[in-house]
Amino acid sequence: MNLPFYIARRYLFSKKKHNAINIISGISVCGVALATLALVCTLSVFNGFQDMVAGFFTAFDPELKITIREGKVFEPQGAAFQEVRSLPEIAVWTETLEENAMVQYKDRQAMAIIKGVEDNFEELTSIDSLLYGAGEFILHDSIVDYGVLGVELISELGTGLQFVDPLQVYAPKRNVRVNMANPSASFNRDYLFSPGVVFVVNQQKYDARYILTSLSFARNLFNYDTEVSAVELKLKPGADVTAVQRKIARILGDEFVVLDRYEQQADVFRIMEIEKFISYLFLTFILAIACFNVIGSLAMLILDKREDVETLRNLGADDRLIARIFLFEGRLISLFGALSGIVLGLLLCYIQQRFGIISLGGGNGSFIVDAYPVSVHVTDVVLIFITVITVGFLSVWYPVHYLTRRLLGVGVYFLFPQLNWITNDFLRIYWPL
Repeated sequence: MNLPFYIARRYLFSKKKHNAINIISGISVCGVALATLALVCTLSVFNGFQDMVAGFFTAFDPELKITIREGKVFEPQGAAFQEVRSLPEIAVWTETLEENAMVQYKDRQAMAIIKGVEDNFEELTSIDSLLYGAGEFILHDSIVDYGVLGVELISELGTGLQFVDPLQVYAPKRNVRVNMANPSASFNRDYLFSPGVVFVVNQQKYDARYILTSLSFARNLFNYDTEVSAVELKLKPGADVTAVQRKIARILGDEFVVLDRYEQQADVFRIMEIEKFISYLFLTFILAIACFNVIGSLAMLILDKREDVETLRNLGADDRLIARIFLFEGRLISLFGALSGIVLGLLLCYIQQRFGIISLGGGNGSFIVDAYPVSVHVTDVVLIFITVITVGFLSVWYPVHYLTRRLLGVGVYFLFPQLNWITNDFLRIYWPL
């Protein structure tokens, strides 16, 4: 067994001459453990919110979405699209057309995004899980077209879940200049009726702006023939989304962009990742401060073990071995603090997942969930462990060498052994004991 490590381990668990040293060592371990616990719980809560938001998006967004890199619409024709459509991994192929329009219900107006979809849209997404109302999801029949509105847009227009009067939709005519003498002649107008349901994604981006309707209605309103703004895909169970995404991108070339669900909401998830990273940095800084508490524990331990150090010197131990003993002591404190903090953090996360002890404070159902969501990721736990160990080791490295020299007369040893004689001579001349 490594002699410095063996002695350091004995020092950590053995009873000291002064009981205060044991107490301070325990406080040092607790400080590192609490900082580690805070890292585990905080990052897990961020993961919980991110997974919750992703769950809402995935019920509305397709698994893969093909858009054109430059421009708004494109023709999903040609040999390349036929090859993509015939891929065995694709289960559902839906063409969609999105465009801005103004909607009016009685005396209220609002800007909205009209999203025209094909009849198989229900097979593409889990839209049924987002619907509320006594009606059913229907886009058109032989007589009229229907519009499924977001819940916030319903509130803004004051239509109610099932409006009686038709919703008027206005869109400017393509390639037509506005006639200032008669502006209404420059707009297309059509009507949408209520199917008796609304969708609730719990995201303002969708709930406050989107209207789902038939693709034929959207093309007629915006003066398009066969153009689409996107092709949305659902893959067969077990298909590798990333592999299929790369295959489609290779077939279509650089002119088109193939996005997965996270890339379709890149702005939202980027903000969440930045918030998580900033929290990680702040908590790491707190961890560094907690690790410096170990220095006081080591200083008292070095004073307490002066007689042991003298005995080791008489037995032939050199300055390097003595310095490494106390260096291992500081590292062991950081290691035990990291392990205990991770275990306690995982335990608290499990309790929160199971029982939801810490609530969001909205007892009247104003929040989507009642308690803070928690999701533990293995990669975060590994990152936290590496961070704690690295910060702990670095924070005690120089103080241990400095304290052993000042209190025990042990030479200073840095990472580069060839520089040791320079630093020791410098300290003897300019920084005498």
